[in-house]
This record gives sequence, C-alpha cells and structure tokens, in this order.
Amino acid sequence: MKHLALILLCFGTPLTAQDAPADGTADESVDQGFSLMEEGAKLLLKGLMSEMEPALDEMGKALSGVEPALKELQPKLLELLALVDDLTNYQAPERLQNGDILIRRKPGAPQPPALPVPDSLPLPTSPTDL
Repeated sequence: MKHLALILLCFGTPLTAQDAPADGTADESVDQGFSLMEEGAKLLLKGLMSEMEPALDEMGKALSGVEPALKELQPKLLELLALVDDLTNYQAPERLQNGDILIRRKPGAPQPPALPVPDSLPLPTSPTDL
C-alpha cells in the first residue's frame, strides 16, 4: 500500500512542459546538436576511407598493370559499342545446347544502326561456282 501511495504521489501530479528560454539558448542547443551530428558523420566517413584505402591502392596498382591491354582494346570496344547500339534493347544472353550464346533484341526495340561497309575487303573479280 505504501508503494501505491508513493507511485500515485510521484506520477499522479500533473507535469508541466519545459518552455524554451527567452534568451535564445534553445536555438544554440539545436545548432550544437546538428554540429555534433555533422562531426559524427565526418568521423564515420574518415573511418570508412581509412579502412578502404589499402583495397583502393591495390585496385589502382592492378588497373595500372592492365592499362596497356585496355588501351589496345579500346578501338575494338568502341566499334563493338557502335554495333550494339543500346544494351537495354537486348534480352539476357541465352546458352544453347551446342554451346552457342545468343543475345536477342527485345521485341519492339528500335532498329539497330546500319552496319558499316568495310573498305578493306577486296571485290570479287569473277563469279565463283560452288
């Protein structure tokens, strides 16, 4: 019974809300809260960068080793991209039983660009019988 009286005494009385002080200290505490959140975000990002730095350094070294091969492939890749048009116009690749891989255009996709005519192919001088 004593506990019930103590609970009613503590929680039974109406509580009043705190009013913001008129001197503007409430705005300062909000600004301080935002600056603390900003500092926390900066510390989090600095920690992530320090953890990722070794992996990024290794990736940079690996890419510098591959760079000559990529420069050699660049013209062919650009030619392939010109032939393919937009990758969203194609379905996912499909492997057939014989090992062939088909990449079909989606139904309703716009027509692909015209194939370039190679200049270096020799023209036939006489018809060939097969």
